[in-house]
Amino acid sequence: MSEINSILDMLVPQNEQEMEFMPIVPLGEDEMDETERASLPADLPIIVLRNTVLFPNVVLPITVARDKSVKAIAEAQKTNKWVGVIAQKDSANDDPSPDDIYKVGTLAKVVKQIKMPDGNITLFIMGRMRFHTDEFLQTDPYFKARITYLEDVYPKKDPSFDALISSIKDYGEKIAQQSQNIPSEAGIVLRNIEQQSFLMHFIASNITAKLQEKQAMLEEDNVVTRAEKLLNLLQAELQLVELKNEITNKTRADIDKQQREYFLQQQMKSIKEELGADPNDREIKDLQKRAEGMKWTEAAKELFKKNIEKLERMHSSTPDYSVIYNHLDLMLDLPWETYTEDSYDLKKAQKVLDNDHYGMEKIKDRILEYLAVLKLKGDLKSPILCFVGPPGIGKTSLGKSIASAVSRKYVRLSLGGLHDESELRGHRKTYIGAMPGRIIQSLRKVKSSNPVFILDEVDKLGRDFRGDPSSALLEILDPEQNNSFYDNYLELEYDLSKVLFIATANSLADIQPALRDRMEIIQLSGYSPEEKIEIAKRHLIPKQKEMHGLSKTPLKFSDKVILKMIQEYTRESGVRELDRIVAAMMRSIAKQVAMEEVVPQQVTEARVEECLGKPKFNNDIYTKGHPPGVVVGLAWTSVGGDILFIETSLSKGKGGLTLTGNLGNVMKESASAALSYLRAHAEDLKIDPARFDETNIHTHVPEGAVPKDGPSAGITMLTSLASAFTGRKVKPYLAMTGEITLRGQVLPVGGIKEKILAAKRAGIKDIIMCRQNEKDVDEISDQYLKGLRFHYVDTAAEVLEMALMKR
Repeated sequence: MSEINSILDMLVPQNEQEMEFMPIVPLGEDEMDETERASLPADLPIIVLRNTVLFPNVVLPITVARDKSVKAIAEAQKTNKWVGVIAQKDSANDDPSPDDIYKVGTLAKVVKQIKMPDGNITLFIMGRMRFHTDEFLQTDPYFKARITYLEDVYPKKDPSFDALISSIKDYGEKIAQQSQNIPSEAGIVLRNIEQQSFLMHFIASNITAKLQEKQAMLEEDNVVTRAEKLLNLLQAELQLVELKNEITNKTRADIDKQQREYFLQQQMKSIKEELGADPNDREIKDLQKRAEGMKWTEAAKELFKKNIEKLERMHSSTPDYSVIYNHLDLMLDLPWETYTEDSYDLKKAQKVLDNDHYGMEKIKDRILEYLAVLKLKGDLKSPILCFVGPPGIGKTSLGKSIASAVSRKYVRLSLGGLHDESELRGHRKTYIGAMPGRIIQSLRKVKSSNPVFILDEVDKLGRDFRGDPSSALLEILDPEQNNSFYDNYLELEYDLSKVLFIATANSLADIQPALRDRMEIIQLSGYSPEEKIEIAKRHLIPKQKEMHGLSKTPLKFSDKVILKMIQEYTRESGVRELDRIVAAMMRSIAKQVAMEEVVPQQVTEARVEECLGKPKFNNDIYTKGHPPGVVVGLAWTSVGGDILFIETSLSKGKGGLTLTGNLGNVMKESASAALSYLRAHAEDLKIDPARFDETNIHTHVPEGAVPKDGPSAGITMLTSLASAFTGRKVKPYLAMTGEITLRGQVLPVGGIKEKILAAKRAGIKDIIMCRQNEKDVDEISDQYLKGLRFHYVDTAAEVLEMALMKR
C-alpha cells in the first residue's frame, strides 16, 4: 500500500489549484487471501456514485460533494478505511433512496484523501472485492448496509478463455492506438498487465460504455461470461473509433480556423449517413407531399424545386436551413388560385347590408352594382373602394358586412402609424427575423385569394426616413398592377386582382394624390338625429342590454328619450359617444337590478338625467338673439360638420383690422375680402365711409385652441362686419356658409350634408348658402332636411338683406 501512496503522490499536483482532471490510475494487487477476507467487515458505510462503476483492483479518483457521502467517508476514516461503492440508477437524482441504487457494488479502500479549494473532497479509492447489498441498516446521516461478498467463478485451465483474454488485450491496444482521447502510453500499460481479472477490470473502467452495461459486467459472477460481455463492448467501441477516424480523414481537407463549426456539422451528417437515417428526410418529404396539389405558376414551381434541393444538401442545424424551410412553408400555406365562391343573390346581399347598417344607401348601391356585373359577366377585377367620412359612422364594420353579403372571407389591416414600407412588402430573407409583408401574411391567415380586405385609416400612414408606405400601396391598390404584386420575402409575384380592397379614411386631404387617384372615393356623411334614433333602437340598445346582462329585463326607450340623449349629451357625426351614453344608462339600470330594486320598464327623461347628470350641451346658445356683430357660421371638419360663431367688435382708432381665433391664411383673406367689399358698398348700407378710417376692427372666432381655415366663412365674416357697423342684429335661428368675392359674388362650398346635420343638431331653422349648392341639397334625403328652410343667394347684398334685422 505504501507503494501505491508514493505513486499517487507523484500524480497529484503540489498546488491543488492547478488540478484540471484526475486520471483513472491503473494499479493492481493480488487477490485477497483467506485471512484478509475473514477480517472484512459485514456492515459497510456506502457512498453512491453517478455515471461510474468501480471494479475490483482499480484505483479511481472521485470527487465527493454530497453530505451523506462526506459523512460515510468520515466514518470509514475513523475505523478501517473500508467503504462500499455502488452506482445509482439515475444520474439526475440528487438524493437517491435505497431503491434508486443498484444492489451489487465494490468494496473499496480509501487510498488518499485531498480537500479541494471549493470545499469538496477528492478521494483515491481502490476497489477490492464485489459484494451484494442484503439490507440497508440506515439511510441517515449516511447509507450503511449489511452485505454479502461475492466470489468470482474462474474456469479451470481452459485455452479458449486464454484466447478470449488475448483478444480483449488486442482490442484494447487497437483502441488505445486509434482513439484520440486515450494517451498512447495506455497500450504499453496494457501489454504489461499479467493478471487476467485486473486486465478486464482496467479496460472496462476506461471504455465509453453505458453505465448499465458496466454494471451488468460487475454483477456477473462467471468470469468467462464477464469477459465475453467486455469483448462485445470492445468490438462496438473499436467500430466507433474507426468510424470517427474515417469521418475525420474524410473532412480534414475542408477544415480551416473559420470552418470549425462547419466541420462538426459535416461529422454529424456523415455519422447519420453511415447509420442510414437522416431526420431531414421526413420534413422534406412532408413538404413535397404538401406541394403535390398546389396550383402554382411555373416560377413558383421552379423556386420550390430549387429550394428543396438546397434543403437536401443542408444539415438542419445550419442557420440557412430554417430560413429556406420557413420560406417553403409560406409558399405552401398561401392560397394560390384558391377562391371562395361569391354569392350572387342580390336580394340576400341587400338584406344583409340593411340589417347590419342603417342608411348608407350610396355604398350599398355600389356593392350591389359590383355583384350584378359579376353575376352577368362571371369575371371582374375587384374595384378599389375608399370610404371617407367622420369617425364613428361604421366605415370599418361596413366592410365586414360587405364580406358577409358577398360570402367572402374578411381580413382587416390597420395602417394607422405604419411607417415602414417593409411592413407591406416584406423583408428580404437575408435579414435576421425577416417576415413576409402584412398583405401576404393576411392572405395566408384567411386561406383565400379573394377576401374583402379592409385597409383601415389609410390617411394616417406614417412617412419618414424608414420609408413611405403610401408609395408601397400604389402597386397594391392599382387594378392594372396588383395581379403581379411582388413581396420581398416571398420573392414571387402574387395575384391580388381578385381581392376586394376597401380603404377607410377620415380626410382625403391627408392621402397622397397618386394613391387617391387609384381609389374610387365614396363620401360618407354623419347621421341625422332621426337616423341615430333608429340605430340606437335597432343596434345600440339591444347590444348594450346583452353586454350588461339585461336581456331578460324589459326596458323601453321612447324616441323622445333617445333624442334627448343625442342632443343634450353628444356632439358627433357618428354614434360612438351615443353608444357610450347608452352603456352608462345600462350600467345604472344593471346596478338597480343587482340590488333587487324596482326598475321601471319605461325609461324617462328624468331617469336619463339621473343616470347621466345634467345635460352637457344646450342649443339655446345658437338660437337666441345676439348683439350686433355676432353671426352663426357652418364649418366642415374631419370629424363632421360643426357650428362656429364669428364676433366683430369696433373701437376708436386708425382703421386697423385684427383677426384672432387661430385662423388660417385662407380665412384671414376671406375677412380682408369681406371688409373691402363693405368699404366699397358702405353707402348702400348707410354706413359713413369715414368710420372705417377712425375705427379699429377686431374679428374673433371662439375656441381659439382649435385651428380653423377655409373660404366657407366668407359671407359669415361679411355679415358680422356689416352687423357691427350698422348696429343691426342678425336674425335668430339663422346660420350661413359660402365664399365671397370682391365683386360680392357668393360661391359654392363643400361639406353641405355635414354642415346641414350640424345645423340641425344645433336647432338652426334657416340656412343661407350659394344657389349653386342647391343641387347638393337636392341629393340629400328629405329626412335630413325636415324642419330646415334654405335660402339660396347669388350676391352678398342678398345675404345681408336676409340676415340683418331692421333697426
